[in-house]
Amino acid sequence: MKARYHDIRNSPGSSFSVKLFEDKEFPAAWHFHKEYELTYIIKSTGVRYVGNNMETFDHDDLVMVGANLPHCWKTIGEQTENVKCIVIQWHEDLLLSWLDKEEVKHIQELLKRSQRGVKFNNSFAKEIKQNLLQLVESQSFERLICFLQVLQKLALTNEFELLAGSSFSNSLSSTESERINTIYNYLKEHHLHKISLNDIANEVAMSNDTFCRFFKKTFNTSFFSFLNEYKVSIASKMLMDTDLSVSEIGYASGFNNLSFFHRQFYRYKKTSPRKYRLRFQNI
Repeated sequence: MKARYHDIRNSPGSSFSVKLFEDKEFPAAWHFHKEYELTYIIKSTGVRYVGNNMETFDHDDLVMVGANLPHCWKTIGEQTENVKCIVIQWHEDLLLSWLDKEEVKHIQELLKRSQRGVKFNNSFAKEIKQNLLQLVESQSFERLICFLQVLQKLALTNEFELLAGSSFSNSLSSTESERINTIYNYLKEHHLHKISLNDIANEVAMSNDTFCRFFKKTFNTSFFSFLNEYKVSIASKMLMDTDLSVSEIGYASGFNNLSFFHRQFYRYKKTSPRKYRLRFQNI
């Protein structure tokens, strides 16, 4: 699927877009748009890509992305429920005449942070959930006031982390974006099989050396490190969602060597698979 610029339409009676989305899959590939975006996951699990950042997501995932920052959400593994999320999108013009006012200085700082993507802690996301639901249900003037209140809460909390690396460049060509989307889709379809450098380079019509340089420049890591992190993301989801043994999950997530699986899991999660599962069971 070709990555392209997305045009956002405002909700009826509003100067920005508010959607309660529910379907089997997220419809958008890796894409960007001139609008800022706030996405709250009500139900779904999978992998989230923001710039050169890749992480698993679950219920109560709350992320804000800045204008023109590439992003997408993808489900992984077998899904037992539909995707359900709230998506709010707005153009900078909505706030432009206010951004130099003292009252909104914290919101201005929030917009700057969002250029790298901002993930808010789950505890904070749960606290603000009712405000987001109210935003969906409100109309016209009340919706605008509710939106500003949400932005202020986002701006004042320190319960967040930045996602994309400071070196990530938004200035990718449409051809480069299309290649990245092809890579994402190829991983989703083939991660259980052995993927060679030649396989993936051919998929995007590049030589092996050119592909390695392109991938390193874009994601600040090697393709095979990215692939292993993707498999660990799948394994972590299975540890939370299934009763399969750790060994079964290692093989089911695409690793054919359990010692290597344990090393890679610790590398990206800073704990063992068993302790990771116990932590979430305790939660």
